[in-house]
Amino acid sequence: MKNKTFWMVMGGFCLFLYACTKEAQIKETVSNFLGFQKPANFPSPVYKLENNMVTEAGFRLGRSLFYEPRLSRNNTISCGSCHIQSSAFTQHGHDVSHGIDDRLGTRNSPPIMNLAWNKAFMWGGGIYDLDLQPIAPITTHEEMDENLDNVMTKLRLVEKYPTMFKAAFGTEEINTTRFLKALSQFMVMCISANSKYDKVMRNEGGLSFTADEQAGYALFRTKCSSCHQEPLFTDGTFRNNGLAPSPIKDQGLYTATLQEKDRYKFKVPSLRNLSYTAPYMHDGRFLTLNGVFDHYNAELQQTVNLDPLLQQNGKLGISLTADDRTKLTAFLKTLEDADFVTRKDLAEQ
Repeated sequence: MKNKTFWMVMGGFCLFLYACTKEAQIKETVSNFLGFQKPANFPSPVYKLENNMVTEAGFRLGRSLFYEPRLSRNNTISCGSCHIQSSAFTQHGHDVSHGIDDRLGTRNSPPIMNLAWNKAFMWGGGIYDLDLQPIAPITTHEEMDENLDNVMTKLRLVEKYPTMFKAAFGTEEINTTRFLKALSQFMVMCISANSKYDKVMRNEGGLSFTADEQAGYALFRTKCSSCHQEPLFTDGTFRNNGLAPSPIKDQGLYTATLQEKDRYKFKVPSLRNLSYTAPYMHDGRFLTLNGVFDHYNAELQQTVNLDPLLQQNGKLGISLTADDRTKLTAFLKTLEDADFVTRKDLAEQ
């Protein structure tokens, strides 16, 4: 009897210790959430955080919604289907993205990365508020082919969502505004700023560029930085970079503005995480960086509105020797952020 009592007491004590340990782990997880943190080498964000402060509950809700297939008509496609974390939130392996019913879009999925510093969204523009951006893929025929009213109805029927919305916004009511703000809270936390380049710029860990990386950095600043400005490695503008028009005759920004000066202009992409985001260009036409180098070196087309930076001194393009390519590639690899593509807090839970 005494042995039985002893083991009962010990069992209770172990359960108590386990509960305390678990509670401590939970508290530590909560206390580790710092919200939106601007990297030291980044400018101030464009996104108005004061209108939608990132909270842990809002971030968790946004993450759940990002990976929620009920956002699509037949409940099979989520944002995460075309924006895969291991590919820096692009759809790796496709030239143009595949949506609902395996329908083909017309463009390659752009990465979900450093969006808090973006003034415009989509390859062809037309959206200038991150809170409104998800409406486009949700309602587009080739992507999710759904409407927001149906999405809200479906979410209200899922047991976890009223509780999650209350934690994030103080009410169980699920509406479009809160839905979009929650998605933004997740997306602005998709910050890629922990590459070797960033650590060198911040003087972290005693890191420095190798000779080839330093030479590539010098080449980059001479030949590429006018459009791909540090530290985001894009200036956020829309430019015609001399691509031959695609068979579908995608006219880029012109489709949104109907202004002749915008014909064939597409958003300048960031050069961060290139090893994860192939293929390249708005329609994924180049499978490798060498394909991109070939284009700028000798394959530019004298299309309408070709960017002036690509036609100077009577010559088209950017001269790149084999040695230039090697050194540029060495530098571009310093922009790879392995932490970003493996961060557990950004993954589907």
